[in-house]
Amino acid sequence: MNYDFDYLIVGSGFGGAVSALRLAEKGYSVGVMEMGCRWDPDKLPSSTWNLRRWLWQPSLGWRGFFKISWFRHVMVLHGNAVGGGSITYANTLLQPKPKVWREGSWAGLTDWESVMPGHYDTARRMLGVTENRILGPADELLREGAKEMGREDSYYRTQVGVFFGDPGDEPGQQYDDPYFEGRGPARNSCIGCGGCMVGCRYNAKNTLDKNYLYLAERQGAQVFAETRVVDVKPLGDAKDGSEGYVVTTASSSWMPGLWRRRRWRVKGVVFSASSLGTQKLLFELRDRGSLPNISNQLGRRVRTNAESLIGVRLPGKPEMDRGIAIGSGFYLDEHTHIEATRYPRGSDAMGLLVTALTRGRPDWTRILTWLRTVLLLLVRKPSKVLPLLSPFGMARQTVIFLCMQTLEGHIDMRYQRRWYWPFSKRMVSYGPRIPTYIPQANEFALKMARRLGGMAGSLITEILFNLPATAHCMGGAAMGKSAEEGVIDHRQRVFGYRNLYICDGSVLGANLGVNPSLTITALTEHAMSHIPAKCEVE
Repeated sequence: MNYDFDYLIVGSGFGGAVSALRLAEKGYSVGVMEMGCRWDPDKLPSSTWNLRRWLWQPSLGWRGFFKISWFRHVMVLHGNAVGGGSITYANTLLQPKPKVWREGSWAGLTDWESVMPGHYDTARRMLGVTENRILGPADELLREGAKEMGREDSYYRTQVGVFFGDPGDEPGQQYDDPYFEGRGPARNSCIGCGGCMVGCRYNAKNTLDKNYLYLAERQGAQVFAETRVVDVKPLGDAKDGSEGYVVTTASSSWMPGLWRRRRWRVKGVVFSASSLGTQKLLFELRDRGSLPNISNQLGRRVRTNAESLIGVRLPGKPEMDRGIAIGSGFYLDEHTHIEATRYPRGSDAMGLLVTALTRGRPDWTRILTWLRTVLLLLVRKPSKVLPLLSPFGMARQTVIFLCMQTLEGHIDMRYQRRWYWPFSKRMVSYGPRIPTYIPQANEFALKMARRLGGMAGSLITEILFNLPATAHCMGGAAMGKSAEEGVIDHRQRVFGYRNLYICDGSVLGANLGVNPSLTITALTEHAMSHIPAKCEVE
């Protein structure tokens, strides 16, 4: 049988890029289908106000790399580009505590605590993980806050995928490839502009198009940007995919006439479209009968790190935007840690979602408490509060606190018709509400605001709709002992099919409590290590 590729990979993020490189190194022909665009530094938006280049909403003609997906339980912030979420994520690459391998659906599937350290080491080397060298004003304020809370001993500089150059050299200096013995691209050292989440314009951020994906393309892997996968079916009479698959793709462009479809014959498929993207695609494929044997566990146990975005906005002209996107953090208690986060100067669009922080129960009464809080602020200090409620100047003036918890909790996703739009199906969230009010974190923000003479803030979606935001959507196609307990096995093979893998955030089986990018990378290294070289199977 003639195949277009040995393996076709859906998505080019932390799972897809790793899969592409490791499979290409083993002699397989590899095609990578990426819905988003390929970005060069000179094409990146200068600020988040450039919605056309920042947000991904092709129906409006916006072809950026940042996407917001809304559900009843959560607002998910994620990336969409060649290089996946690495283009817009905050560089943070932390290893979770060992106890996570003894929790959740993957517990006991293998000896994770012995297996994973080596893969984490490989992931750190490939992603250029190092300790942050640039502490900005926001990081220093966080250190002072940790000291006031009696938790200074837990304060840390983040582990990040950023190139800082040689000690003593001027920031922004160019170096020959510092990571891969000359096989990688030249790099420039970080200047601490805070622009990591709006796309690094200065060649310092270790995005996947500069490591895994860069090397994969030089091994022969082909990346097809602005291409989405719309169907995956087993080839021939074998319903389990043992003869391969036919994959149908279409342009991800919104423009009429560009929806031309193309079919690819491949031996195997790796789904790496992010937790949400993979879940949605697998729901569609199961629903239409293309892959009917996908486990009923699809969509179960979706986690979010129990996050809350809070902060303190300061009057005047402080430089809270200086540094890297997330430069430091500390543990408020055993289950809760807070990181200092920032956007670059002028990137204030997210300020449209920020309002005064409000105590109270996370129900409709909290709206009344919020109205009372805002009115009292306006009455008592109108000249001071009005500028702080404006989005303009938010990045420069705000210490953003990203609060994450390791406490267990999850929601489920289902694929169904909505009562108000019965003509199509979509993913819908179910289950207990995710906490939008973390009392100890909110008290920390209020205490910092009083000390600094600023205004504590939170997302207005948390108050009006009891809707938290997360950049760390995980699970939904998690591991299990069988199809009755999970969608994939511990080698990330889809139950019921041959040569069908899932390698992205959907496979995570427990709440990590930290950014999942490093763990997704390490788990994909683990999965790919079990696939033999092409010469061994032919």
